[in-house]
Amino acid sequence: MSQEQSTELPLWVQERSKVIANDTSVEWRSGAPDYSYTNQFLEKERKHNHAEGSLNAIAHNLVKTFEMEATHKTNPQQWLSTVTDKFRMSTNGGPEYTAQQIVDAGTYNLFLGDTEHYRSSEETFDSSYTLFHTAFPEGFHWELIEVLSPPPNVVFKWRHWGQFKGNFNKFAPTGESVEIVGLSVARVTEELKIESVEHFFDTSAFLNKLTAGGCPFHS
Repeated sequence: MSQEQSTELPLWVQERSKVIANDTSVEWRSGAPDYSYTNQFLEKERKHNHAEGSLNAIAHNLVKTFEMEATHKTNPQQWLSTVTDKFRMSTNGGPEYTAQQIVDAGTYNLFLGDTEHYRSSEETFDSSYTLFHTAFPEGFHWELIEVLSPPPNVVFKWRHWGQFKGNFNKFAPTGESVEIVGLSVARVTEELKIESVEHFFDTSAFLNKLTAGGCPFHS
């Protein structure tokens, strides 16, 4: 794939709204997702606008589709963005997880594990989703910064960010922007489906930012 792609692109590397609109008979966790509210904040706060058809834009859309599917599609066989039977995901050289494990546990639990301020072993998919959605009511957004290496091993830099405006467990919101910058390596097929992805970022720094402001119930 070149830096500019002029031919018709697969659905899963187009805007995720098109993926959602074209999906039929999907087993959704709680109905088809509606990103219209969070997109308002995403468009205002994003720092990178990639040219349509560029390698950066294609990789950006592929990851956004994967994130949507991993969060909202309960049947991994209906994921378009991955080679589901081969797919594996890991963080910082840790265990490799299958698509089904992501559906069962949720990405937050698999990313963060058990720490002082968050214990994934005591959380479910739904409870972790609610916890972080409460902390970031306007969304915890993601965007690709830059692709550093082309397929089949796509290395890319990214940022996650959101406004900490709701309680995180017993920790009061600061109203500040919380940002994580990381690097990922995704192995993709010729059809641009993900076979594996490795993420590298400081998980402790993320939780430290959510717990640094003090506890609202501290006596």
